[in-house]
Amino acid sequence: MPGNLDLETLTALIGNGEIDTVLVCFPDMQGRLIGKRITGHFFLEHAIHEMHVCDYLLTVDMEMEPVPGYAAASWDTGYGDFAVRPDMATLRRIPWLDATALVLGDCLDEEGMEIAHSPRAILKRQIARAREAGLEIKMGSELELYIFDESYESAADKGYRELRTAGRYIEDYHIFQTTKEEGLVRAIRNGMDGAAVPVEFSKGEWGPGQAEINLRYADALEMADRHVIYKNGAKEIAWQQDKAITFMAKWQDDLAGNSCHIHTSLWDVASGKSLCADAAGTDGMSERFRQWVAGQLELADAMTLFFAPSTNAYKRFQAGSFAPTRVAWSRDNRTSGYRMVGGGDGMRVECRIPGADCNPYLAFAAIIAAGLHGIEKALTPPPIMVGNVYDREDAPRVPMTLRDAIAALEGSEAFRKAFGDAVIEHYLHAARWEQSEHDRRVTDLERQRMFERG
Repeated sequence: MPGNLDLETLTALIGNGEIDTVLVCFPDMQGRLIGKRITGHFFLEHAIHEMHVCDYLLTVDMEMEPVPGYAAASWDTGYGDFAVRPDMATLRRIPWLDATALVLGDCLDEEGMEIAHSPRAILKRQIARAREAGLEIKMGSELELYIFDESYESAADKGYRELRTAGRYIEDYHIFQTTKEEGLVRAIRNGMDGAAVPVEFSKGEWGPGQAEINLRYADALEMADRHVIYKNGAKEIAWQQDKAITFMAKWQDDLAGNSCHIHTSLWDVASGKSLCADAAGTDGMSERFRQWVAGQLELADAMTLFFAPSTNAYKRFQAGSFAPTRVAWSRDNRTSGYRMVGGGDGMRVECRIPGADCNPYLAFAAIIAAGLHGIEKALTPPPIMVGNVYDREDAPRVPMTLRDAIAALEGSEAFRKAFGDAVIEHYLHAARWEQSEHDRRVTDLERQRMFERG
């Protein structure tokens, strides 16, 4: 189920005034929606095939700082333009914005080729590799968030300190507490359904004011598109209600972090049948699916940079917090990095390592590349672990710092082969910049400990 508009319907809605604005967007390196608002008539007359934006948009950091040192774009190259070509299959109405439609696009160079380091192109390339192997990859991402009885403006005015969450106690599966948050969460659920981003359910999570809104799974590219539209839209709907939400991986050190659990299953391109379960196979799984999981486990350290792109994200990896610390797989066990769930056509593997600040295109692409590596090398996974995996010293640790993740990706021949050296160096440069920006900052904790006593 892609977008809910076609060109003929959009043309009619623009003609009768029901739609007057088209958002043309693309995901940037951080997974944010970047683009322009275009009047409906101008979109149909001039921008339907492409629009132009500054090429620095795929080199900036979270602060939109023009980061030096990229090969793709810099002051030395003059920061020119690239084109964004709307993918009309993603066209949809945005019900929480008046008279507005949205379409996602692909970033193109001067020759009309997709820019290799653009997140959507990276994912599309891995999907194509999977299809060449006869595989369709279906994925679902589960994002957690915190809700605040604050506006974004009041939170900023407070320096993001002493913020009031929408709840006062752990509300995992609570109905009464989530009723207090239903005004916002219901608006998000219904808004997403209206924007062709189907929602399955919402629930309270393991922190005060923490929620999870689960989207329906889809093929990998469609799921990544839904993910970024949902994440942006949830913030917009919260802002409209004078609320704030955060997808920070770890917004406060004594509270649960926000995860992005990613579910993956394999399907046969020709027959459309699931390829995960096999009653005659080891542990009830097909050999190909076991190889897929083995690839995940072998390359977990190298792809953690795409799961946890910020220094903040690594503060989420704490034992006993429902965030994983060990690279292991298990059956329906939330203490491991990879959890096997479901059966039959519903069998899938859940990767529990990513935080909610990950870029879904990059995280999905990394998962697919790792799985294909396992299949191509016919890898055999280690034994399934049981019990409290936090205590298993015989399982490798998840990289615990951004520096560790950078080093793991830097030395990964498998990912350099899958993504290309230029793409890997592009994202390593982004990660090194993130680390250097963190290293030079003075934190509240340092002032509290050292101002008087240091």
